Amino acid sequence: MSDFDRIASNIAIWHGYDSAVKAELYSTCLGTSGGNYLIDPIPLESEALSELVGSKSVAGIIVTNCNHHRASAEFAEKFSAPLFGRTEAFPNKAEPDLKRVADGDKIYDELTAIDIEGAVEGEIALNYAPDDGTFIIGDALINFEPYGFTFLPAKYCSNGKQMRRSLRKLLAFKAKRMLFSHGTPILSDASERLRSLLDGSL
Repeated sequence: MSDFDRIASNIAIWHGYDSAVKAELYSTCLGTSGGNYLIDPIPLESEALSELVGSKSVAGIIVTNCNHHRASAEFAEKFSAPLFGRTEAFPNKAEPDLKRVADGDKIYDELTAIDIEGAVEGEIALNYAPDDGTFIIGDALINFEPYGFTFLPAKYCSNGKQMRRSLRKLLAFKAKRMLFSHGTPILSDASERLRSLLDGSL
């Protein structure tokens, strides 16, 4: 991809269509005082990448599930940065620089990983607390046509009911925004919209 969109002073996204999986793939950059965290990254042209990262280091590459390795290994090598993810997200290889995360772990100050069981293997969501809060979702929630904002379709879930129960853990956090690995961002009232979605699925 040749460009990115900055949606807050410390948050940017970039995206592109992948014909292999027939889906639009979204990636996120979170800028923290400890460096940048790149989430489910897809390739980005060098000039845009330099502008995205700026003067900050890349503190880590976060992989939200086993299907979202994308360009994570290449980014980790380029920036000499560790990979973060659940063990289940890396089932077929031992990553020497993998920092394993579990439910409730702080990847960095105010950046929390939340296990989402029942979705794709190794699924996590992230909550970044600053600036009224931001959720970053792997596959458990989507936001694109013709589906709109909804749950990952059942055929892709290991257990759809379990996934919906697990997503309720996100209601313990406050978030104005919600970013997706597949779909356009929600930039206001994200927690309220999630609660409505979950309550409507009972």
